[in-house]
This record gives sequence, structure tokens and C-alpha cells, in this order.
Amino acid sequence: MRTIVIGDIHGCSKALLALTDVLKPTADDHLIFLGDYVDRGPDSRGVIDQLLILRVRCRTTFLLGNHEIMFRGVLAGLPVEPWLLSGGKQTITSYGGQLKHVSAEHVDFLYGCVPYWESEQHIYVHANYDPQLPLCDQPEQTIFWEHLSARIPGQHCSGKHVFLGHTPQPGGKVGYYPHFTCIDTCCFGGFWLTALDVDSGEI
Repeated sequence: MRTIVIGDIHGCSKALLALTDVLKPTADDHLIFLGDYVDRGPDSRGVIDQLLILRVRCRTTFLLGNHEIMFRGVLAGLPVEPWLLSGGKQTITSYGGQLKHVSAEHVDFLYGCVPYWESEQHIYVHANYDPQLPLCDQPEQTIFWEHLSARIPGQHCSGKHVFLGHTPQPGGKVGYYPHFTCIDTCCFGGFWLTALDVDSGEI
């Protein structure tokens, strides 16, 4: 059984397909996705379609990212302009240009994403974390929106290593820090979609 963490996809369905072809996940594997499945890249609809297939194929955990929060807000009736400027234009295009084409299954997927995940050894969040607070008390602004450029966190009070995304790493390289690892390797910006085996360290 492998535990594999996967960084921000941002609508890059071809990269996701290529990555899963390499990984060849089995029913015993656990894939943990760090959020931001939609926006910016060309095929958010196709990304969610693939994730729904993977959910049947192996064990999966889908974290909530800030772009899913924006997408959910628009679907619930919030103004679309801020979302469109943040990559939502590409997302709505992938749905044929109309929000009504977002299926109920895709909406359910967006609302089924979890804010964080914790194992005996590791913590998984989308954006950042307050090292002094347990996961259940983390502010939404911190775990969904705060970039590492705003604050480099210290070791979490649990002593566990943290895996996160959200902040694109320079040159598309994995960001290794003493207490956490950032695997947003800027797929939508022309670099890579990264998967990391948390036990072996293989990328």
C-alpha cells in the first residue's frame, strides 16, 4: 500500500491523466489530493471527471482548495467577476460557457472535499497552517488562502510533518522545508504536476 500526495492540478487534465498512467494506483493505494482542481488550466471539467473515476479505483482523499471555495460560491449565487479573474473563465469554458452545465455529480464532489487530513505521521492541508493550533482550530484564511510568501510556518505542535500546496514553487521544483513540503509545482504555469510517495520520498 502506497500513500501518495498530489499537488495542485488547476484544470490540467492531460497532466493528471499522464501522472495516473505512471502511478497505476491499485485498490490498496491511498491518493491524497491537496486541492485546487479547477481554474486557470484548460479543462477543469475533465479533471473532476478523472477524479471521480479514481475515487472508485482506489482510496482517495480530496482536500478543499481556495479555488473550489470560489467555484462553490459562484454556483451558490455569489458574483462571478472575482472568480473569472482568478482563473474561473477557463473553468466555465470547460463547461460549455454556462454554469448550468455543471452536473449535480460535480457539485457533490466540490462539497465533499475536506478541509484537511491527518494520519499518524503526517498532516495534509491546502495552503498553510498555524503551528500552535490543532487542525480543528485552524483559521480558514490560513489553511485555504495564506501563501508561504506571507509566512513560513514552524513545526506544527503535533510534531508531524506537513504536506501542502497553494504556493507555486520556483522552477517547478518541490519545496523542501524543515517541517513541511510544498508540492505545488505550477502545472498550469508550464511546469509539472507532482505526486510524492510519503513513505519512500519518490517523486
